Amino acid sequence: MTQFEKTNIKNIALHFVGNKNNEEMIKLSNSILNFDEATKGILTNYFITPFTKPQEYFNFHHDIELNMNEVFACASNIFDEPDTLLEQSVNLAKHLYEQSTHPKIKGGEFYIVYFKDCIIDGETVDAIGLFKSENKDTFLKVYPTGEGFEIESQQGVNINKLDKGCLIFNTEKENGYVVSVIDNTNKGAEAQYWIDDFLHLRQRKDEYYNTQNILSLCKHFVKDELPQQFEVTKADQVDFLNKSVKFFKKNDNFNMEEFANEVIAQPEIIDSFNQYKSSYQKDYDIEFADNFMISDSAVKKQARAFKSVIKLDKNFHIYVHGNRELIEQGEDERGKFYKVYYREES
Repeated sequence: MTQFEKTNIKNIALHFVGNKNNEEMIKLSNSILNFDEATKGILTNYFITPFTKPQEYFNFHHDIELNMNEVFACASNIFDEPDTLLEQSVNLAKHLYEQSTHPKIKGGEFYIVYFKDCIIDGETVDAIGLFKSENKDTFLKVYPTGEGFEIESQQGVNINKLDKGCLIFNTEKENGYVVSVIDNTNKGAEAQYWIDDFLHLRQRKDEYYNTQNILSLCKHFVKDELPQQFEVTKADQVDFLNKSVKFFKKNDNFNMEEFANEVIAQPEIIDSFNQYKSSYQKDYDIEFADNFMISDSAVKKQARAFKSVIKLDKNFHIYVHGNRELIEQGEDERGKFYKVYYREES
């Protein structure tokens, strides 16, 4: 969990990074950005606000050696010597420019910010922020003149919409620092350049990581494996997913054996689940922890992907949220049917 009540900006370096593939320029500043206290407050809010909600965290990564990750190396130098912010910001801007080769990537202002007094998991640390503003909005400026008014339009950055950003917290350096990241613009193939090509991150192995992975495993097991191994109805599948989410919502800690006994229950299905878990782990290079603290934010995010609906041709949808015993499936001369028991309708 992060807190920013006392966070303040110490220094900012600003450059412009264009699209190298489109032969756009990179414009590097030779001085730290100057700003007054009012602007400082506006910028702090612009940079920090998107990170105040619960986030999943990442670590810098490199396939050969962590120090070969360019952003990690530059961040380490800045944390060691904060006065090198401008020098290292130039290296970061050049590195970003080299990754900006997809034709759909927009050029924009690139901010490198040094923050004091951020709190993450109860620890007060400094942080480095990297932010890029790619989209410009049109603003109207109205001002009085003589006995009337004049109006003109201007292009500028909307301070309520951060396009891209990351916060690098000065903790867990040996694991690649703790990093939080935002990308609100690119959704296609070009989206990979910020997180994968420029930052080169992998998900931090914490409670969010563990919770997300187990819930994802459950969803794929129910959808892909369970129908192949056992005779199950759609209602049974929905019930299994509902029980999985309910288990995570009512418990603070996850225990694999307890989960299997309470949610799966049947020994033969538990065996199938454990076999599927082993193959899933190898196929996707994921580590599953048997015991961990449950992340509420990961449960909320994953639960949205769990479908508790049975679709019947194009005529009906049945939403199953509660007792599985109140819905029955059958077949007669008219075709297949579901029988649903209830007390009240609304």
